[in-house]
Amino acid sequence: MNKKLRSNFPYGSSPWAVRRAQWKALGLSNEDLEKPKIAIVNTSSELAICFSHLDGIAAKLKTTIREAGAVPFEVRTAAPSDFITSAGRRGGYILSARDLIVNDIEVAVEGAQLDGMICLASCDKTVPGQLMAAARLDIPAIIAICGYQPSGEFEGKHVDIEDVFLMAGHVLAGKMTAEKLEGMADNAIGGPGVCSGMGTANSMHIACEALGMAMPGSAPVAANSDKMFTDIEAAGKRIVEMVADGQTPRDILTPDAFANAAMAVLGVSGSINCVKHLQAIAIEAECDIDVYALFDELSAEIPVLAAVRPNGEGTIEAFESAGGARTVMKRMEKYIRGGAITVTGKTVAENLAEITPGEDQVIRDADNPFSNRPPIVIVKGSLAEEGAIIKLGLLEDRVFEFTGPAHVFGLADDAMEAVRGGHIKEGEVVVLRGLGVKGGPGMSTASRVVFALDGAGLGDTCALVTDGQLSGLVNRGLVVGEVSPEAATGGALGLVEDGDIIAIDAISKSVELQVSKTELDARRARLKNEPLDEGKPGWLSIYRDTVQPLAKGAVLAKREF
Repeated sequence: MNKKLRSNFPYGSSPWAVRRAQWKALGLSNEDLEKPKIAIVNTSSELAICFSHLDGIAAKLKTTIREAGAVPFEVRTAAPSDFITSAGRRGGYILSARDLIVNDIEVAVEGAQLDGMICLASCDKTVPGQLMAAARLDIPAIIAICGYQPSGEFEGKHVDIEDVFLMAGHVLAGKMTAEKLEGMADNAIGGPGVCSGMGTANSMHIACEALGMAMPGSAPVAANSDKMFTDIEAAGKRIVEMVADGQTPRDILTPDAFANAAMAVLGVSGSINCVKHLQAIAIEAECDIDVYALFDELSAEIPVLAAVRPNGEGTIEAFESAGGARTVMKRMEKYIRGGAITVTGKTVAENLAEITPGEDQVIRDADNPFSNRPPIVIVKGSLAEEGAIIKLGLLEDRVFEFTGPAHVFGLADDAMEAVRGGHIKEGEVVVLRGLGVKGGPGMSTASRVVFALDGAGLGDTCALVTDGQLSGLVNRGLVVGEVSPEAATGGALGLVEDGDIIAIDAISKSVELQVSKTELDARRARLKNEPLDEGKPGWLSIYRDTVQPLAKGAVLAKREF
């Protein structure tokens, strides 16, 4: 390779001498010192099954990179799991860990001036964190998709992690025994990888391929399968070529790329969490695009082509066999921005040119979709002036409009106790606030309250509005999430009182608080006299003081909004 590498310093200089001492001690040869240095960004962790296989992948990837003529350096980052890391501080460590990953990568890769990186993508916050870092550093980068977990069986029926998550709410409501839930939990997961439904992880893997930042045909894929290792090997070879070619993420992360990613997410009725993650990636890439407006615009025309659980009865295995993200993009080729560049060095159109989809039972043709109704709806109104999100999915018999009195909670635990005690009544709008990026801090999840309402038989007779986030796995009833501005920053959600009338309309895309401006101004004046909770010191206090609103992807910055 004749290209000058940023990892090499002038002969005899201090940086050259000290890194030579370090790397020779690690066993690198004189020849190695002249080769491209590639970071393998690994989020391995023994805390969750999502990440438990990544060390094995990293080991094989090192061999591939060496054989391709480069030197691999494995580096580690935080590894958040929604089902494990959410236990502390009301779940505030989940979304905030995304931005910790970004900075972890910057410290290791930019600090060492490595020449490229390949990121092992697993559970849902690792993928956007890795993409944000790639966009920020703008060195050759590939996201390697590391696969989904096998589901299980209990009492003769399919069971997976989303079933366990949902049915915990039914136990709270007394509709299922804890013993049965224990049996489901013990059998739900059959091996490593991310959740097997169309949750945030698989949705982001698909979005990553649609962006052009993963190898074509690599999402989704069964973890540790032959197909996964074939894709990993291809990515390992390609990252070395990208260093030689000088292709970087900002060549790829263009407005057309984000449009393709939004279309892919809509086309599979993916997780609403993809919206804020894609916005954050765009900001790190300095790509001037409003991803929320993009989803709002595209949702009117993009049909839903797949119905993977929990959207329907389709399985992720069948979706992969039908061609996954690549087939979805091929079937919506008339919408896709084919000129967008990908990590292959080719355009999306070139990558799709030789793809011939099979039967359209699992991934349907655009003229024969599962639904033409938008699966993700951006709503605005007096209760969410900057916007909020409703996940409609594919349920045709669900409630689309709801008006009722507010029942306000500041803690999810209090709302859960109210469900358990029968204190939430049919026709009410449950308001769960103080869960936003600053109020959490870190954006706590409201999903367990949603599932508790479902378990209590109130899923279709109550609505829920929150400034918290919602699981990408399951969403029941009419739920408005990620209300912005959030309560902690003066949003109208913080002014709602018990009994106030809230009107939600997913068809007209509105969420309104039916209280006069005069009354709201009076309430706001009273709140100004209340002392602010500064919270505990530590990572979450740093996050609270620097995080930007959802409209800016909840990225970190020094300036206040």
